[in-house]
Amino acid sequence: MLRCRRALANHAYSRYVSSCGKFDYDLFTIGAGSGGVRASRIAAGHGASVGVADDLAVGLGGTCVNVGCVPKKLFAYGSELPTEVKDGEGFGWNFTSQAPPDWQSLIQNKDKEIARLNGIYEKLLAGAGCDVHKSRAELVDNHTISLFEGSKTVTAAKILVAVGGWPSMPDIPGKEHLISSNEAFYLKNAPKHAVIAGAGYIAVEFAGIFHGYGAHVDLCIRKKKFLRGFDDDIAAFLQEQMIQQGVSVRPCTQIQKVEEAAGKEGWFDVTFDNGETVQADVVMSAIGRRPKLEGIGLDRAGVETSEKGFIKVDRYQRTNVHNIFALGDCTDTLQLTPAALAEGHCFADTQFGGNERFADLEDVATAVFSHPNIGTVGLSEKDAEKKYGHIKVFKSDFRPLKHTMTQSTERSIMKIIVDAKSDRVVGMHMVGAHAGEMMQGFAAAIKCHITKKQLDSVIGIHPTSAEEFVTMRTMAYEKGKVE
Repeated sequence: MLRCRRALANHAYSRYVSSCGKFDYDLFTIGAGSGGVRASRIAAGHGASVGVADDLAVGLGGTCVNVGCVPKKLFAYGSELPTEVKDGEGFGWNFTSQAPPDWQSLIQNKDKEIARLNGIYEKLLAGAGCDVHKSRAELVDNHTISLFEGSKTVTAAKILVAVGGWPSMPDIPGKEHLISSNEAFYLKNAPKHAVIAGAGYIAVEFAGIFHGYGAHVDLCIRKKKFLRGFDDDIAAFLQEQMIQQGVSVRPCTQIQKVEEAAGKEGWFDVTFDNGETVQADVVMSAIGRRPKLEGIGLDRAGVETSEKGFIKVDRYQRTNVHNIFALGDCTDTLQLTPAALAEGHCFADTQFGGNERFADLEDVATAVFSHPNIGTVGLSEKDAEKKYGHIKVFKSDFRPLKHTMTQSTERSIMKIIVDAKSDRVVGMHMVGAHAGEMMQGFAAAIKCHITKKQLDSVIGIHPTSAEEFVTMRTMAYEKGKVE
């Protein structure tokens, strides 16, 4: 009951009155990913006694820190360097080394950085006064949690499920030879020929990463275009850019089976549904992710899930069980780390801080760390027309200044979508270098309901690509206009 005594001692400085005495904890969080950690430490800061359990399947910090956003961005940085070296020739540099990349050095340095971040997450929880249980946890009922660490049970007034998601894998012959994005960060060698199945951002990003590190890449997508849900022009533009770079994009193609290649250890014969076979040393599935809810006892606690397997929650993260909450990728929300962070913070403030609020998930900016990057915020052209009817579209397709001095054929595209009736900017999209960095600032403007007139009044920073967003004054076309 140490945690309870501490909470009772501190509650005079908090709006939250502890339930200690009746339960071991005021809050018990299952899952120490980004959202779970944020919710736990904020709740503890409000005076709640908090326990956190994580099975360490990937490590403290969850997918993002260990096998997601952070290592992916590090790999993306590394994969861009050969192009930067080549571009250097146009600026007077001549790097003649043809040595292959030291893949093991990449992995070791990545592991060192991730271990540092794992330590930071553990210190954040401990510093906030949370008990950290490095153990698988299951619900026994709506107030009781079974911990495999030491085979013990604990009780809590409120329970938060924040277990995240896990890669989905296709059920095909030879599926045991496939890797997911989890394993991609621990490959022993840089791939020479990678076959990737998937059309989402994970597949697209790893196609760029492996290609940048020297692999031939076959990207197999079920339909004609990848990145469903993104603006059509943006997705099509990136797809064409990647093809020009040498990525083999195979539309309307799925992997039918994978077999070990005869006489070539570590290589596989990959057969597509059109009958064609290629050989590859890495075969990766990036066809989607599912909530990681198997065996955690939701049925015993009476927690309802959707047809797709996500925990059903309202905007305050409440499930159908009054004291059980859920957030992040195990719910049907935006599958983005910042969304989970916002949900966790709002949950803690509402339940323990006396400040009722929920995560506002409209106009959330996001990026795809492809080559080149995508940055996007707001509605796609299709969704904007559906919502507002009459829209105006502004577009610019150009060669960035940097590449006027290189042999690169890389181009950028920017797109602004405006509600014609109100003049409000409802979508901004870009393909180009540093698009993610650029879009964060424009996301703040869209969140504040900036109009096209206001955007046009901004004086640009010259010479930058970003200034194109504030100098696009000629409409490309409009849709939905009532004659």
